[in-house]
Amino acid sequence: MTHATGTLPRAPETRAFRAAMGCFPTGVTLLTRGCGAETAVMTLNSLTSVSLDPLLMLVSVRAEGRIRPHISSHGSYAVNVLGAAQAALAAEFSRPDRPSGHAAMQRLGAVPGATGNAVMPGAQAYFECLLRDEIPAGDHVLLLGAVVGVSATAGTPDPLLFHQGRFTRLPPDRAETA
Repeated sequence: MTHATGTLPRAPETRAFRAAMGCFPTGVTLLTRGCGAETAVMTLNSLTSVSLDPLLMLVSVRAEGRIRPHISSHGSYAVNVLGAAQAALAAEFSRPDRPSGHAAMQRLGAVPGATGNAVMPGAQAYFECLLRDEIPAGDHVLLLGAVVGVSATAGTPDPLLFHQGRFTRLPPDRAETA
């Protein structure tokens, strides 16, 4: 596709792009593959509901990342939506030296889900997905999953958010008084 002048506009600098994307708050999740000794986990904030019929969800992971080959070879994953009180877990599982295997299961308080992936009963919600497609996208791969299991915590949600390069939360409701 060409610009109205017939040439493509110059791409913005990576730093400017990251700063602009920081203006868009996102939820924070933990992507899991496997359970027990095979547990792999990473912090993820690129989650999109794609379709209600059929139920489809999309996540974006680094093409050269550690978790992607496990998902590709086993064909499933889980996404655990974190609450504000779980910011320490989000930070811990975003590091290169993050726990894996049994240590990750214990740290998350996770149990095996129906798809054989770690799910967190203490998360705001979790989704279990069967891998339907992998779409190369620059230095990332988009993983399209068919949602085969879902659970949400009862009560008022208090989601963990990522905004302007840091974890945050929604402000408490401020009821107006008359």
